[in-house]
Amino acid sequence: MIPIRSVAGRRVWDSRGNPTVEVDVTLENGAMGRAIAPAGASRGTREAIDLRDGGTVLRGKNVGQAVSNVNGPIATALIGQNASDQAGIDGVLLQLDNSPLKEQLGGNALVATSLATLHAAAAGAGKPLWRHISDHYERTPLIPLPEIQIFGGGAHAGRRVDIQDFMIMVPGASGFDEVMEVTSEVYFAAGDIMAQRGTLAGVADEGGWWPMFRSNEEALETLVEAIEKAGEKPGDRVVISLDVAASEFGENGAYTLSLEDRKLDSGDLIDMLGGWLDAYPIASIEDPVGEDDAAGMAEFTKRFGDRVQIIGDDFVVTNAALVLQAAKNNACNCALIKVNQAGTVTEAVEAFEAAESAGWTTVVSARSGETEDVSISHLGVGLGSGQLKVGSFQRSERMVKWNECLRIEDELGSDRFVGGKPLAGTWWGQENLARR
Repeated sequence: MIPIRSVAGRRVWDSRGNPTVEVDVTLENGAMGRAIAPAGASRGTREAIDLRDGGTVLRGKNVGQAVSNVNGPIATALIGQNASDQAGIDGVLLQLDNSPLKEQLGGNALVATSLATLHAAAAGAGKPLWRHISDHYERTPLIPLPEIQIFGGGAHAGRRVDIQDFMIMVPGASGFDEVMEVTSEVYFAAGDIMAQRGTLAGVADEGGWWPMFRSNEEALETLVEAIEKAGEKPGDRVVISLDVAASEFGENGAYTLSLEDRKLDSGDLIDMLGGWLDAYPIASIEDPVGEDDAAGMAEFTKRFGDRVQIIGDDFVVTNAALVLQAAKNNACNCALIKVNQAGTVTEAVEAFEAAESAGWTTVVSARSGETEDVSISHLGVGLGSGQLKVGSFQRSERMVKWNECLRIEDELGSDRFVGGKPLAGTWWGQENLARR
């Protein structure tokens, strides 16, 4: 047992220039852990809510009350508690705020405290965070396969295109460093193509290129061209991953593609995405229909789940009960794991374990509003998730997480990298590559 000596919260700033909550947890043996709450722009309606002060100061986004909650009731309740008991710590937090979406004390206050305690426990035990996580949860650590944004869209790029993320994965790479090298070539090839054609507007929230495409499909065509320009064969060791984030442009099974001035019902959207799966080397697709379109998600999974990874983000919001319900309904075959979506580390791990029990794959993910915090790099490795989604190949709040994975790979060994190995529900494993 290593008791907590103090808990201290402060206001810091995220990658959008918005206030957020940072927490330091110090133990009786002097070890200290620190974590910062991220923030999402595209948010599921059932995820934990950040507590903001409202009013006119800082456009209503100040976090004074959330910080006060850390320094007040949260600190009072946690001092003296055993930092090594993550479930116990998170249980105390959930007793303090038993509201469904953590709106009383704030999801931002809770997640920063929960993660800071995890860091403190690792420091107190003299272990790197990824090793503490793997030991604590009895997991085999793995270096994850990155999912890296090339073009931003949706809420991450002023809705200039409807689809939120156009990404690549490099499952054929032999190590994490090779993934970074290949991604760099594709990323800058895409920027060069866009600059030459006048379709480059800048950099989006997560570091991907901010596009000026005339259609959503033009983004796919340009991405394929960029992969080729980088000297790769699309669908060989480099594949495409999409985050449709359909809840952002649809409700009650009705969807509007603003860029193309098209209105679609659920069946139309599924058909359109199915056409893309036939035409482009897409290996993974996230939230292809809205969070309120359970029938559509089940239909999409029925039609395409044997050939593509179908990720639930807004659809399951890192909630174990929602993951199990989706699995029961044969909707999705992969869960996105965002700790701040759940509110505590323990709840996120429960969602992760629920996904595994359902036979799903998992992707540990960052948010669009990020900081220098590297917790998710260690969570992805320590839990052995197999996949990590951080954002793009530009902006330091993204690169700090990718670079942390490189350091961990040096320590753990490149033989623990998952690349080159097929993941459940995908068509791009080595066996399939050999047949094409």
